[in-house]
Amino acid sequence: MKNNVSLSDSGWNLQSSYTQISDKLFSELKPDAVTNPSTVIVNNELAEKLGLNLKGISEEDLSNLFSGNSLPHGSKPFAQAYAGHQFGQFTILGDGRAHIVGEQVTPDGEIFDIQYKGSGRTPYSRGGDGKAALGPMLREYLISEAMYYLGIPTTRSLAVVETGEKVYREVPLKGSILTRVASSHIRIGTFQFLAAHKDYEGMKSLLDFSIKRHFSNLKFSENLAIEFIKAVMQKQINLIVEWMRVGFIHGVMNTDNSTISGETIDYGPCAFMDQYDANTVFSSIDTQGRYSFANQPSIIQWNLVRLAECLLPLIDKDEKRSIEIAQNLINTFSSLFKDKWLQMMKKKLGIKDQSEDDEELINNLIKWMQQKKPDFTNTFCNLMNYDHADDEEFEDDEFNNWKREWKKRVESKEYLDVMMSCNPILIPRNYLVEEALSEAETDGKFDKFNELNEIISSPYQLKKVNIKYLETPSKTNIPYKTFCGT
Repeated sequence: MKNNVSLSDSGWNLQSSYTQISDKLFSELKPDAVTNPSTVIVNNELAEKLGLNLKGISEEDLSNLFSGNSLPHGSKPFAQAYAGHQFGQFTILGDGRAHIVGEQVTPDGEIFDIQYKGSGRTPYSRGGDGKAALGPMLREYLISEAMYYLGIPTTRSLAVVETGEKVYREVPLKGSILTRVASSHIRIGTFQFLAAHKDYEGMKSLLDFSIKRHFSNLKFSENLAIEFIKAVMQKQINLIVEWMRVGFIHGVMNTDNSTISGETIDYGPCAFMDQYDANTVFSSIDTQGRYSFANQPSIIQWNLVRLAECLLPLIDKDEKRSIEIAQNLINTFSSLFKDKWLQMMKKKLGIKDQSEDDEELINNLIKWMQQKKPDFTNTFCNLMNYDHADDEEFEDDEFNNWKREWKKRVESKEYLDVMMSCNPILIPRNYLVEEALSEAETDGKFDKFNELNEIISSPYQLKKVNIKYLETPSKTNIPYKTFCGT
């Protein structure tokens, strides 16, 4: 029998330091009340990391907590204002259907934003209803947790509830609220918002806050702005390289979806690549391929330029000098990214030492993959000799010739350990995600969702799993498309 735990005793330790930066950056308001909330899933592992004890709380109290009907002790909810370049076009934005209920200070002293998503209208809703549907919230829960277990910096998901209400899109859908956890929700677009208002005092406060929150080692730097840009650039390089390691395509890399923490945020039209194609685009609204797999590095560089533009007045009092300093820094992006990408690809291939021929070896593999379009994940599983990846598509003379050259570089016995540490066997295959979401949305059943959620927690281990989780999707002429529902 569970011991009952009240919400006030469940470990909440909330603060609201973000609201001290500038009044322009937020609006205080409570989430909308909902009629009949019910809990779909609670991430108890994450709750424990946050210092929360949710296991003894009643179902009714949990549902009210994660729907916003009851707020955690110490909560002062607010919605954030920010701006962003969306597909290259600048827009003033903000949390149109989300409320940050507070910043949880963990027993270890870490700070995490707790945000309800789909929790009602805000001053930034721009005509939207402030609500979210069940399918997109489950998608974000599933993919964000998959990214966490893949070892990729990401926001995480603490809970999903159904609201008991309908949301109206093209058809009526089940309403839902996701509880998102992030090291912060500060975006490049947050800086753009203050720059658009020419609030340089607020900009200095935001810079100081961001450094204190994420880059405390920089606090004594001579030029805080330039060191901050440098640090964010390195975080984002690391992140995009990690995306490309697993074939992840974000799909909506607007500046409001680029965090200064270097965490993946907003899992709307994202998906994992099956057949390799550098030009892969899944998002139904990305008709020009702006955010394709191959374009992700150049897009994040473009976004970083936007961040640097915001901070020019804080880099140097002389505008020309400030531009020159920022430009010189941004110009280092390509070489830094290439070095990081090559390191990652060498790990995927189990190459530990250095050789001047490594880049050519890697590029030859990428060239073959672009021509023959094999499954991205299984290409590396094949190199690790997994039976499920011993497919006809790898019975190719050119590939076998390449493998002979590659094996000359991995004579060390440790190469397989290196490969197994960074090449996932299991990813949340798009068709499996769709099956799980469809069952939940249409039938109200969560068996497939829960099973897939369990499977993705061990992406590098070959366990006795249902063979379907290793299967690639059936070949089809209908391209897989995603929609920005989150």
